[in-house]
Amino acid sequence: MNNLSPSANDELDGRGRRYRGLLDFYRGQHWPAARREDKRLTFNYAATVVDKLTAYLLNGISVRAAAADESAESGVRAGRAQCLLDKTRSDNFLDRLDYETEIDAAVLGDGCYRLGWDAVSASVRVTSPDVAGIEVSYNFDGVTAERVTHAYAVDKETARRAWGFDCLNRTVDVLETWTAAEYQVACGGEVVAGGLNPYGFIPFIVFPNLPRSKSPWGASDLEPLIEVQRELNRSTSQLSRILELSGNPIAVLENVESSQDIAVSPGAVWHVPEEAKAYLLDLLQGGGAQLHINYIELLFRVLHDLSEMPRAAFGGLGRDVSGVALELELQPLLQRVWRKRLIRTGVYRKRAELMLALYSKYLGENFDGVGIEVIWSPVLPRDMAAAVAAEQALVQSGIHSRKRAMTGLGVDDPDREFSDWLAERESILKMNRSNNLKAGESAV
Repeated sequence: MNNLSPSANDELDGRGRRYRGLLDFYRGQHWPAARREDKRLTFNYAATVVDKLTAYLLNGISVRAAAADESAESGVRAGRAQCLLDKTRSDNFLDRLDYETEIDAAVLGDGCYRLGWDAVSASVRVTSPDVAGIEVSYNFDGVTAERVTHAYAVDKETARRAWGFDCLNRTVDVLETWTAAEYQVACGGEVVAGGLNPYGFIPFIVFPNLPRSKSPWGASDLEPLIEVQRELNRSTSQLSRILELSGNPIAVLENVESSQDIAVSPGAVWHVPEEAKAYLLDLLQGGGAQLHINYIELLFRVLHDLSEMPRAAFGGLGRDVSGVALELELQPLLQRVWRKRLIRTGVYRKRAELMLALYSKYLGENFDGVGIEVIWSPVLPRDMAAAVAAEQALVQSGIHSRKRAMTGLGVDDPDREFSDWLAERESILKMNRSNNLKAGESAV
């Protein structure tokens, strides 16, 4: 198994530079190096858009194991699979990891998960490696990954403990190469581990934030916002300087050879020659400031349009909007979240399937026929009373099942909820029968 080719290295370096630039922009580095006397304001709306969009995206996600049929055996398998999925989520703090990974994907344009088996805890370990060090070679279909390489650096003590590699440098460059059949680990260009792939599959899931035409790599949420964000900073900085100068006006002297002892202060008296003129420069005359304000408002409109985040997504519309009206107001946001969820549904389903495959291999579990369902909650708040009434009518008319109704109302585990309802109903009926018998005996 060979290391990266020169062309792959060039491509990896190019993506790395692009990632660094986008990450710097997300952190607020919007200006070139400024001089000490320059006043440059930075209002990082681009980062706010990314953070809010990620919160809308991940609101109410649930990954459930579904039984293949209604048999007791399938139900037991699905229940065991769900317990292991929940344990993995808890042990790996996946709620936080998913949020951090989604922020990375939104900023950089690409995300990645890595799965592995932790023999000490006898559980699956999930991490999110730096996608800048990931290179993927795809099959002819452009979808199936044939080889994944992961380049990263560790300190020398870690290299010694993990692979027995000794070196004089403080850090060691590591290159892992994985195919479905083999894997290899090289430290400082020296192969230190390798052999048959113990998992039987490539333990990486690489996915785009949003698809980019004719490319396996994705598009960043920041890319369409860079120019308008910089122009917004420039325009607000310019208006700030104008207001500052207007509060400290510039004295203009005409036909004066010297401007000594000319000070702009309350009650100041100026002595100028007979032919000279002196006045204060008014930068706000003629409505000049309003032109700047109008331009800034136009930039905000462009920012909302390009980000597909209407002003309503930031709250505070100043009027009561709900139901269909609110949905129409936020339609661009809903469409963007829908496009992202199309990709994430496949990612989270595949991740859960790989988790179960590892548990099957190392714990001897049998999950044959167990499927994975990814359930998303509605993006917008809902009128629960109206939603319950609508689902009730659909169930009673035979259009929806109880399971579908519960799923639509946001119940995480409809099967368990229905089982609990059946047990509760049986308990109530049993109690009623017992009370009726007692009442009959008393009457006798």
